[in-house]
Amino acid sequence: MDATGADTTGTALDSAGLSRRRALWGLAAAGGSALAVGAGAGTARAAEGRGNGRVSTYVLVHGTHSAGAFWSAIGRELALRGHRVVAVDQPLHGAEEFVPQAYQTQDPAALATEPSPLAAITLDDFERRVTDAVRRAARHGGPVVLVGHSMGGLSVSRVADAVPELLAHICYMAAFCPSRTMPSLNDCAASPEGQHSISPVDQIIGDPGKLGVLRLNWRTTSRRDLAVFKEMICADRTDAEFLRVLGGMQTDESMTAYAGRAVGRAGTWGRIPRTYLRFGKDRTVAPELQDRMIAEADQLTPTNRFTVHNFPDAGHLGPSDPGRVTDLLHGLAR
Repeated sequence: MDATGADTTGTALDSAGLSRRRALWGLAAAGGSALAVGAGAGTARAAEGRGNGRVSTYVLVHGTHSAGAFWSAIGRELALRGHRVVAVDQPLHGAEEFVPQAYQTQDPAALATEPSPLAAITLDDFERRVTDAVRRAARHGGPVVLVGHSMGGLSVSRVADAVPELLAHICYMAAFCPSRTMPSLNDCAASPEGQHSISPVDQIIGDPGKLGVLRLNWRTTSRRDLAVFKEMICADRTDAEFLRVLGGMQTDESMTAYAGRAVGRAGTWGRIPRTYLRFGKDRTVAPELQDRMIAEADQLTPTNRFTVHNFPDAGHLGPSDPGRVTDLLHGLAR
């Protein structure tokens, strides 16, 4: 998800500021997932399914501070083209969303300290949720195409290692794809390439180190904060579209999940056909970082490289016309 020139990089590096900046290294704004031995045979079976006219299932994974509803437009288009679609809600997201009481009442002081159950959520919890969806989808026939947006890429890499035999294709949509040199989302975002992204340091609510979550107040009335949010996730969209996006954003995301390792292994994840949808005006997962992640993945598996589709004018949410992404995703099942 993806306008002003607001400067958010000047925060003093005292202990609180450093905690905030570390939290922001894990910020991959909303959006937007998920997958041993026997990978080659499993992928071949899935490829057979692609060629015999069987219905495909798309398992779609959202990003941070988001939910499965992020995929509504693309999921609807895929369904209208005859595919089955599962838009996963990660634990305590979407239908299970945790809403701080102080967020509803807009009590700033209370919001800075109210505990969050998301502090206990880990990347393992995310992986299990998506792996279960993939297993259940595969059980009912047809190849499974796994797609992650933004932070959802962590689950794509993890699940591709867990059940590669069930996946026909994996796709990263402006998503984090950690590597050996950048094994977590935090490491990716803290890289030199990641520094090209927007970092809303001044917008963090409370102390992430104490809360265990990165908390943002999307309902703020601060014009400066809203300008930063819009530049971060919706720079290429209208104000009306931006307000609709804010309505679907969640306040909290797990700090532990940001730090979790999510590096695909060559013998499992690395044997599955994979695609990257590169968004050239993304201010959350910077294009420079997208390019580095693609390059390092290809270095690990030079005989099975990313197929990259570039959307040079797209921000973090992707093209405003969902049909452009749907066309590409539809083709992955063939």
